[in-house]
Amino acid sequence: MAFTTRELFGGAITAAASPTLVDASDLRQVPDTQEVLLYPDSSVSIIVEILQRVDAEDDDPAIRYHFGSLAHDNSAQSTVVNAVAVIPNTRGDNTPPAITLSGVQLVPKFNLTTPDQVRVLMALFRVTDKRVDLVVTFNVPTQSQDDGAVGEEGWNKMQIHFDAFIRSLRIVDFGLFV
Repeated sequence: MAFTTRELFGGAITAAASPTLVDASDLRQVPDTQEVLLYPDSSVSIIVEILQRVDAEDDDPAIRYHFGSLAHDNSAQSTVVNAVAVIPNTRGDNTPPAITLSGVQLVPKFNLTTPDQVRVLMALFRVTDKRVDLVVTFNVPTQSQDDGAVGEEGWNKMQIHFDAFIRSLRIVDFGLFV
């Protein structure tokens, strides 16, 4: 898969992403603190969000907090965290290392009785001096009641996309975090 450099927040952040992604702001209103990208052939979404830094000093509780907050916002019936890891920035720029999490949420949709299984890939970039947590979330429905689920093959593909996105993510302009 060939990736292209995607400019986010007016070019203040860049990352390698699929060239087929659709900017959700072309379809609906998106808050200024978010960039939302959609895969046109599934219900997979990428959300890049600028949040106030959580008080947790350690990486593991910080990313678990954001995962729990997402589960709350999604009204998830259950959640599981499969793995937490740190991926260092080896490029030599000032972008902080990525704290990553892989997990699963069972999310009810559209008043259906069977919840969707959404695998979540999350990365947290802690911009300490600006008191900001930059959170990247790939929401990957692997079982759903509609046609948006990607199944196991799609899940494997999304893991590759997530890895490319977060390893290439670069904060170009820290002035974004006022």
